[in-house]
Amino acid sequence: MSKKRLVVILGNLTAFGPFVTDFYLPCLPRLTRDFGVTASLVQLSLTAGLAGLALGQVLVGPVSDKYGRKRPLVWSLLLFALATVGCMLSWGIAPLICFRLLQGLTGASSLVISRAMVSDMFTGDEEARYFALFSALLGVAPIVAPLVGGAAFSLSSWQGTFAVLAAWSLWLLYECSRLRETLGEGERMREPLGRAFLGYKEVLRNRPCMVMILTFSCANAALMSYVSASPFIFQQHFGLTPMRYSLLFACNAVALILGSGLVMKVKNLRRDEAWGCWGLLAGCVLSALALFLGLPFAVFEAAVVVLLFCIGILTPVAVTLAMNSAPEHRGMASALVGAIPYIVSGVAAPLTGLGDVPRSTSLLLLICSAGCTVFYLVSRRWRYA
Repeated sequence: MSKKRLVVILGNLTAFGPFVTDFYLPCLPRLTRDFGVTASLVQLSLTAGLAGLALGQVLVGPVSDKYGRKRPLVWSLLLFALATVGCMLSWGIAPLICFRLLQGLTGASSLVISRAMVSDMFTGDEEARYFALFSALLGVAPIVAPLVGGAAFSLSSWQGTFAVLAAWSLWLLYECSRLRETLGEGERMREPLGRAFLGYKEVLRNRPCMVMILTFSCANAALMSYVSASPFIFQQHFGLTPMRYSLLFACNAVALILGSGLVMKVKNLRRDEAWGCWGLLAGCVLSALALFLGLPFAVFEAAVVVLLFCIGILTPVAVTLAMNSAPEHRGMASALVGAIPYIVSGVAAPLTGLGDVPRSTSLLLLICSAGCTVFYLVSRRWRYA
């Protein structure tokens, strides 16, 4: 298989997570009417998918280290397709929530195993370039997913939206069945699967790996704080119309892509890490000042572009350094790289709605950027100790 085709397949697997969560968002109001339930109950299906993605990554990590990458990936995609058909045929909100949980659990394998496969096949600068490319895709996916899902919904129904997702998973199942195994027999874990989960202790004790995972978690929490608070800040605080907000939100996402693109060009991960951490701190401080002091919108927007650009830098750098720090447990390291940021972001995002949204968001952004800076200084001290 050509490298270009491999990149396309791994890129689709990487984007699978955001699509699982965001693809059916335009259908939520219709689901509320069709099932005759409240909006909060329908939103539980979104929560179930996110919970499944977090838990599934933890479960599939040791499995992929013990049995290789290909078999767990193929079986997970098959189960994901069946879960998606279950969503499509759901007759009420309870079955939909259950099938959404199963979607998350099985869809998580694409995130974990795609990262592990990149680490299996590539090293150094080449590995960082691939992670940067896939980070850029992660920046685009949350924007594209609702648009594609909305198009499918408008042309058919909410069942048709899930049908498109099922068809995509079946195509990935076919393509992944043709991939070669990237983890040889001699590189796999020898312990029984039950004991294989104890390998998480080794990863959790791996200080360089955990520092990078926590750095990524803080950066991702800052991103999710911005995402969850942005409708209120842009529309209510600064008075933008919903259409202008949507356009600006999409344009701001380009900063994430450009930040990841810089990592693909600059071949010095430690220098990128420094730029990302200090730049994120500067962007968050400036955005907080803009909100607290009532500075013009242009100042706040410039600060947001800076912090998103720096998150785009930090994401592939932290993931690459974390994976490189745990070569014997890449599957489990990949699982924690995915699960811990999901948990931290899940805690941070709702906190933006406490009290005054601009002030609570500013405080969260400052805390997240300070966390990144502290972890960077700790890792730097260890390197030069």
